[in-house]
Amino acid sequence: MEALTNFLVTIDDIVWGVPLMVLIMGAGLLLTCRLKVLQFRKLGKALKYMVKNEDDGIGEVTSFGALCTALAATIGTGNIVGVATAVVAGGPGAVFWMVLAACLGMATKYSEGLLAVKYREDKGNGRFLGGPFYYIEKGMGSKWKPLAILFAIFGIGAGLLGIGTITQVNGISSATKNFFDPDMQHTVSLFGAEYSIVTVITAIVVAALVALVVIGGLKRIASVTSIIVPFMAITYVIVCLAIIIYNIAEVPTAVVRIVESAFGVKAAAGGALGAMMIAMQKGVARGIFSNEAGLGSAPIAAAAAQTKEPTRQGLVTMTGTFIDTICICSMTGLAIMSTGAYDVAMDKGLEGVEVTAAAFSAGLPWASSVGSFILMVCLAFFAFTTILGWDYYSERCLEYLTGGNMSVVGVYRWVYVFAVLIGPFLTVSAVWTLADIMNGLMAIPNLIALVALSGVVVAETKSYFDRLETGKIKG
Repeated sequence: MEALTNFLVTIDDIVWGVPLMVLIMGAGLLLTCRLKVLQFRKLGKALKYMVKNEDDGIGEVTSFGALCTALAATIGTGNIVGVATAVVAGGPGAVFWMVLAACLGMATKYSEGLLAVKYREDKGNGRFLGGPFYYIEKGMGSKWKPLAILFAIFGIGAGLLGIGTITQVNGISSATKNFFDPDMQHTVSLFGAEYSIVTVITAIVVAALVALVVIGGLKRIASVTSIIVPFMAITYVIVCLAIIIYNIAEVPTAVVRIVESAFGVKAAAGGALGAMMIAMQKGVARGIFSNEAGLGSAPIAAAAAQTKEPTRQGLVTMTGTFIDTICICSMTGLAIMSTGAYDVAMDKGLEGVEVTAAAFSAGLPWASSVGSFILMVCLAFFAFTTILGWDYYSERCLEYLTGGNMSVVGVYRWVYVFAVLIGPFLTVSAVWTLADIMNGLMAIPNLIALVALSGVVVAETKSYFDRLETGKIKG
């Protein structure tokens, strides 16, 4: 297993090297400039559209339902475990790069949502299919179809082997084990290793619940996530805010440490650039894992939204990055730093959810078990909805590859459930590294398309706001 982990780390370093960093940040910067910082100029309107559906829109689910499906896939272990992993591996500065990437990523996410609706296909019976595979093929031209196929292949891989299943259920099982059986007092032997009985039960229960929902398709997924996502996101934000306010005296120091670490200020002589690059790599990688800006996943959900206006759905789509990273991930990072959980993690070798659990346990004047329980519940619900969202994404990628063969999609759903079942029995480091690799491979064809079609995005945006200002359409 160590040899496999080392091999995956080598591949990960290649995939998430300087070229991809430049592509991600460069695409976000290009779109931000060409759209004249639209992500902040129109943020208020975007938040309004988020909860106000179009009266005459056409699609499978409401814009809010599509957003919740996308948020279900983004608000997950990346917000809780991913932030902690980034901080431990890349230093506190990873939080800075995560947020900066998200600021640019909002323009990227806006463009993805817009293009998804513009180039989507009506499959009949109220079904719409769209995403990077269609805006690559139809927007860039049929000669680019191999790039669209590559995206779909990587999308299936990400859903089945990385961000969609293994990392999420791994996070759930780790949280439940740490709460119910932290000392591994009740174990069973499986696959040549010892696992807590809590881990085994968690794997079975989560897999069963996933099967009950995903068999019902998008509408069932959207109905479930539209209830769970807002409730749990608000709960998690309230707890994080309470921790930050209670430790407010430490927040300025935490912010200074984050900024200094981001630029390698405290690194030994000659090591500043290296420290900065590590912080940037881990922050951007975990940020993309969390908010998926540039990954090409969210536009698959956006394409099903009940809307006639690509620009309007683009605005709704970009709010996902704002909520996910700029709000929730930032709060997690500040909670970890202001409570001293980062220093505890460095001293005791904590990783993953253990780091965030330390922050929740020590952050407020309550019994440590209370903080751990709240974190466990939040993580379980967040990760569960992410599993549901990524099933939908990877199914649509498979549908594109097979020309709409739903029999193959039906078989895939059970394979997906099986991947959830075995997820808790894989090592944490290998799982997260594999997820990073799949994310990076997905992002490459999608970012190429976003840069190539940036002129289309600008033209559509101008047309929409011109019509809005002249009263030809209602906002």
